[in-house]
Amino acid sequence: MKNKVTGLVLLLVLATVLSACGNVKFKADYSMEMQDFEHVNQRGEKVSLDSLKGKPWLGMYVFTNCTSICPPMSFNMTQVQEKLKDKGIEDYNIVAFSIDPEVDTPEVLADYLARYNVPDDSKWNLLTGYAQSYIEQYAQKSTKIWVKDDPNSDQVIHGSQFFLVDKDGVLVKMYNGYSEDEDVPIDTIAGDIETYIEENL
Repeated sequence: MKNKVTGLVLLLVLATVLSACGNVKFKADYSMEMQDFEHVNQRGEKVSLDSLKGKPWLGMYVFTNCTSICPPMSFNMTQVQEKLKDKGIEDYNIVAFSIDPEVDTPEVLADYLARYNVPDDSKWNLLTGYAQSYIEQYAQKSTKIWVKDDPNSDQVIHGSQFFLVDKDGVLVKMYNGYSEDEDVPIDTIAGDIETYIEENL
């Protein structure tokens, strides 16, 4: 009888462990193919959708003259990278599309990034070199995130989402990149990237 009880306990423990393992599997929430692009980053290098393939990347829309959500979004992204650094995760990139490309030259974008305590700026690609109308359409087609120039000011209205793109260029997750009402899910984002890399790279 004792052996049967011990066997039952071991079976339950094994089932619990297997169940826990199953819960950490990466699960995509979206499947949106990113439109092709080739732009220039803050280092003057060309970056394309094809050049980013092979690793997952986190994306966002920001601009350097932003007086509202861009600075906290950029800070939050550095916090995600800090978590990834702590985990020893290396196989990823961060892509920030400028939504004020006429102002945001590569030099201006480099100065903007330098304002933040970035754990590893080699992973960052702040992109520019296109028309305002282009990025508005690109954001809508690729990510369903709203970007619109404000004709009454020097500001651009835009969504605050972070989005995770897989190694094949498909948007698979979206996260809150800034909110006054709730915490940004920094641990969740880093955990998702870690799990994705473990399962797919």
